Amino acid sequence: MVVNDKLNLTMLCDFYELTMSQGYFANGYKDRITYFDVFFRQCPDGGGFAIAAGLEQIVQYIQDLHFDPEDIEYLRGRKIFSEEFLEYLADFRFTGDIWAVPEGTPVFPREPIITVRAPAIQAQLIETYILLCVNHQSLIATKANRVVRAAQGRTVLEFGSRRAQGADAAILGARAAYIGGCNGTACTISDQLFGVYAGGTMAHAWVQMFDTEYEAFKAYVEMYPTNATLLVDTYNTLKSGVPNAIRVFNEVLKPKGITKCGIRLDSGDMTYLTQKARKMLDDAGWTECQISVSNSLDEYIIQDILRQGAKIDMFGVGERLITAKSEPVFGGVYKLVAVEKDDGTVQPKIKISENVGKITNPHYKKLYRFFGNDTGKAIADYLCVHDEVVDDSKDMEIFDPDATWKRKKVYNFTAKELQVPIFKDGKLVYTCPALDEIRGYCLQQVDTLWDEVKRFDNPQTYFVDLSQKLWDIKYDLLKTNSGK
Repeated sequence: MVVNDKLNLTMLCDFYELTMSQGYFANGYKDRITYFDVFFRQCPDGGGFAIAAGLEQIVQYIQDLHFDPEDIEYLRGRKIFSEEFLEYLADFRFTGDIWAVPEGTPVFPREPIITVRAPAIQAQLIETYILLCVNHQSLIATKANRVVRAAQGRTVLEFGSRRAQGADAAILGARAAYIGGCNGTACTISDQLFGVYAGGTMAHAWVQMFDTEYEAFKAYVEMYPTNATLLVDTYNTLKSGVPNAIRVFNEVLKPKGITKCGIRLDSGDMTYLTQKARKMLDDAGWTECQISVSNSLDEYIIQDILRQGAKIDMFGVGERLITAKSEPVFGGVYKLVAVEKDDGTVQPKIKISENVGKITNPHYKKLYRFFGNDTGKAIADYLCVHDEVVDDSKDMEIFDPDATWKRKKVYNFTAKELQVPIFKDGKLVYTCPALDEIRGYCLQQVDTLWDEVKRFDNPQTYFVDLSQKLWDIKYDLLKTNSGK
């Protein structure tokens, strides 16, 4: 585990999950099979989609679900839990089923990222940690993907560990940023644990430690001649930083025949300084020297300075990525959508609100994505009841559930079911892919989205349709339950 090994993460739950669970136990519901969906209501930063992440940590958590004797003693000390319930917890294990979209999948509001089918107490107790994993890593992966797309193919490194909200936020945030498309991180332990390539150059303290900037640069390049990137803005970027870098490259690297090197800027007008630095480097014959920049960057700043003609090869993005500063809450929720009766039939459940956005889609469902056979692009997502099967050999008419007058005819498409089985009867039936594979899958899947959906501002709304059967069930539940 990334966090302190002494912690039992089964206890990382909201206290009301324990009190509700005792209530289920006392009222004969502990073995009642329930269905919960994990979904979000709004894309971060007003974007057109999000990136699902955090599944691997959920898998590890589910496999280790248990209450230690000291956990039972703590709960006994609260003096509100019965001995019968505590005995039940002492033997607690997960025996249910979980389906999820693979990490790296682009996802849209109100569609199930994860579905849990399990006895009521089991399903209730895992809510907090599942949401914690999905909300954090999906948020960072989504932000990272926006930053990477703004960089237009240039290298992006995650540089935010020192500004993250805690150790796990730094470590797992680097993992999520890599899924979203970042090339690496400054966080060494994320490389050690996950293989997210860790790299970096130097801090201003290195330059200040020496009597002169030239001496600092020369000492560094002599130590790391094949990885020589110099921070040139400690004193004056154009008057001393870049000239001293060129001087050291000429003295140390040129005799060795090394042409690979770099400079980094962490302050100032990035457009102006990188343009001037690029000309100075090229005029000195260091045309392969790469220019890296950092300093409170995000997708909008990167987009703007590139439009202004900045000469940049790599971006180090820190606090605004690792904290998703512009919108630091993903907003994923965990809602009951169905229960099983004694005869095995599935009874849909709905949550109704005067806030239309909080009305849930009921029932045990399937999630499909339709891809155009002629373009390979994603056309729409389709939610249907679990026993429905999409026939993609026939044309279909779909509509936007938020604006039923918006209809769209779908033809010449292939339907792909997005959720895959993760746990069956409490046993893991899924092999978590290698992180490089997840990252590659993410970038490939984002490429299936139309550019209009990928706009940072005012993206085209992507259709997430309900089948007619599911819509009718939802409408009947709305009518039936609105007066309760």
